Amino acid sequence: MLRTILVASFALSFLPAASAQAPSKPTAETPLIERAKLFGNPTRTAGRISPDGKWLSWIAPRDGVLNVWVAPFDKPDAAHPLTAEKTRPIRTAFWSPDSRSLLFINDKGGDENFLLYGVDVAGGKQTLYTPFDKTRVELVNISRQVKDRILIGINNRDARWHDLYSLNVKSGELTLVYKNDGYASFVADEQLNLRLLAKSRSDGGTDYFRVAKGKAEATPFVQVGLDDALTTMPLGFTVDGKTLYWADARGRDTAALMAQDVAEGVAKVVAQDARADIGSALFDVRTGRLQAYELDYLKSEYIPVGDVLAGDLKTLKDKLKAEFSVMARSDADDKWIVAADPVTAPASTWLYERKGKRLTKLFTMRPELEGAPLVAMHPQEIKSRDGLTLVSYLSLPKGVDASADPGGSARAVRPVPMVLLVHGGPWGRDGYGYNSYHQWLANRGYAVLSVNFRGSTGFGKGFISKGDLEWGRKMHDDLLDAVDWAVKSGITTRDKVAIMGGSYGGYATLAGMTFTPTNFACGVDIVGPSNLFTLLETIPPYWESFKQQFYKRMGDPTTEAGRALLKARSPLNFADRIARPLLIGQGANDPRVNVRESDQIVAAMNARKIPVTYVVFPDEGHGFARPVNNIAFNAVAENFLAPCLGGRAEAIGAALQPSTAQVKQGAEFVPGL
Repeated sequence: MLRTILVASFALSFLPAASAQAPSKPTAETPLIERAKLFGNPTRTAGRISPDGKWLSWIAPRDGVLNVWVAPFDKPDAAHPLTAEKTRPIRTAFWSPDSRSLLFINDKGGDENFLLYGVDVAGGKQTLYTPFDKTRVELVNISRQVKDRILIGINNRDARWHDLYSLNVKSGELTLVYKNDGYASFVADEQLNLRLLAKSRSDGGTDYFRVAKGKAEATPFVQVGLDDALTTMPLGFTVDGKTLYWADARGRDTAALMAQDVAEGVAKVVAQDARADIGSALFDVRTGRLQAYELDYLKSEYIPVGDVLAGDLKTLKDKLKAEFSVMARSDADDKWIVAADPVTAPASTWLYERKGKRLTKLFTMRPELEGAPLVAMHPQEIKSRDGLTLVSYLSLPKGVDASADPGGSARAVRPVPMVLLVHGGPWGRDGYGYNSYHQWLANRGYAVLSVNFRGSTGFGKGFISKGDLEWGRKMHDDLLDAVDWAVKSGITTRDKVAIMGGSYGGYATLAGMTFTPTNFACGVDIVGPSNLFTLLETIPPYWESFKQQFYKRMGDPTTEAGRALLKARSPLNFADRIARPLLIGQGANDPRVNVRESDQIVAAMNARKIPVTYVVFPDEGHGFARPVNNIAFNAVAENFLAPCLGGRAEAIGAALQPSTAQVKQGAEFVPGL
C-alpha cells in the first residue's frame, strides 16, 4: 500500500555590506573530496526485498548508467542486472506484488512524462506497460492482498486528468476502472476497490467523495479547506476496509494521524505532536493497522504504537547508532530492509531478520567516501523577526566546528564564508541527514545553512499558511533573519555569504540578487523561476487540479490585485538591480520551470550589460539527473564560488567533456571555464 504523505507532489521541488575579517579556510590537512565521489553514481542504492522474501534488489551502475539489479536473498554476491538503460538513469524501482517482476518508471531527457516498465526476474524480459506519447503514469495502489494486478493512473486521453486503470502485471493488460472527468486523485482499498475520489475546490482546498457502484456520491464525505490542504489527506485503509487512516490537521495546527471508522464516519486521534506533522508510518503488513509512526522535527524518529515493533525499533536504534529508515518488509514480515545514515560516514543498507534480531550489512551506498572528512550536521532553531521558529540545519568545515555534540547546536571557532542553501517547493522541507551539497560545500571551506522558511511543510498548517502570498517578501525575510543569526553567532561575516538553491531555491536566489542586491556576495540559481506570470502559464497540464492552490498561495493572475502582486514578486522585473555575480543552471526540457524562465532573465541582464554565467543542459529537466551533468554544473559552481567567497575548489579540468553542458555565456567569469 502507498502510505507515505506526499504533501509537495505538485510543488516546484528540485531533487540547493560592511567589510570584516578575511575568510578562514579548512586546515591544510583536510583533503579535498573529489566531486565525482559526492555526485557520481552511487555504488548501490534503493535496496528492497521482494514480497515473498526470496529476492533482493537495488539500483546500481551498469556501463555507467543506473539500472536495476537483483540477487537471491541468501546470495547477494550473485547479483546481476535486469535492465540495460544506456542514457537516462533509473532512480526508483519496486516489486510487483507477486514477486515475479520489478517495476520502474522513467522519462526521456527530463520531460517528466514518466512511463511504467516491468522486467521479469526469471527471464529478464522487459515490458513497457504504458506505451503512450506525452503521458505521465501515476501509481495509485500496490496491495499485498491482490497479487496479479496494481492500480495506476494514465493521462493519455486528457493530459489534465488521469484515468484509473487496473494493470495485470503478468499479461500487461490494462482495464479501465474509472474515466476521470475532473478529479485530482483516487483512493483505493487493499482489495483494489476504488473507495474515494478527491476533487479540488475553488478555494484551493479538496473535497473527498465516496464511490458507490462506480460513481461518486453527490455530497462530499470529507471537506478540506485551503489552510488544511497540504496537511490533511487519506493514508490508506486497513485490510478489512473498515478503518481509513488520515493525516489530519483540521481543528489543530499540526497534522495528527487519525483512524476513521468508515461505516460511522467517526475519527479518533492515534498519534500527534505539537511540534511537527506526522509524516509517515509503519502499518502491519497483514492487517494494515498502525504499528509505529515517524516524527520528524529536528530529526526523524520512529515512535512505536503498542508493543509489536517496539523491540525491533529499539534493536535497530541500539545496533545501528544512526538515523535509520525501514525501506521494505516481506509479506511474512520476517525480513526488513533498513537504511542507516550516520551523516559523517556514507549511508548503508542492511537486512534485518526479526527472528533472532539479526542485522546483516548488504552494502554501503558510497564506499569511496569511507574515511573521507565528512562533517556533522547541526539542527538549529532560529527565530524570525516576527517570532516564528525556523528549523534549520548547519554544517561547518573541518577545523572550524567546535561543537561538543555532533548532532546538537553548532559553535564555530571563527567566522568562515557561508552558503545559504535554499530548498525547493517551497512546499517541501529540509531535514537532518547526509547531504551531498552540505558535505561538498563544507569541504570547500564554507559554512552551509539550510532554513525551513515559512511555507515549508512539516511544521503545521499555520507555518505553511504564513507563507501564502509571501514569495519574495516574508519568506525571503526568514532567509535574511537566518543569515543575521549566523553573523551574530560568529558563524560567518556579513560580506561573505552566497545564496544558492534549486527550483524555489533558485527563485530565492534571484530574489536575493534583485530585491536585496547587496545582501549576498553572489548567487547560484538552478532551474529557478524569474517571472511568476510565465511560471503559472507553463505549469504542466496534469497540475490542473492544483491550479487554484497555486493562485491562492502565490497570487492570482486572473485578478488585478493578483497580477500586481505577481509583477512585484517577479525578479525579472528588477533585473537592473543585480549588482553581484550570478550563475544560472537550467535543464532545457524542464516541464515545471520552463527554460524560458532562465532565458528571460539572462536576456534582461544582457540588455543592461550585467554579467552572468549561464549553463544549459539539453538532455535535462527540473534538475540534473545524469551524474555527468550534475558533476559538470557543480564543477562550474564551485569555481564560481571560490573567487566570490575565498574558499577552495577542485579544478574544472575535463569535468564538462562527458556532459552535455552548453555554456551559453559568461565562461570568462569562472576560472578554468
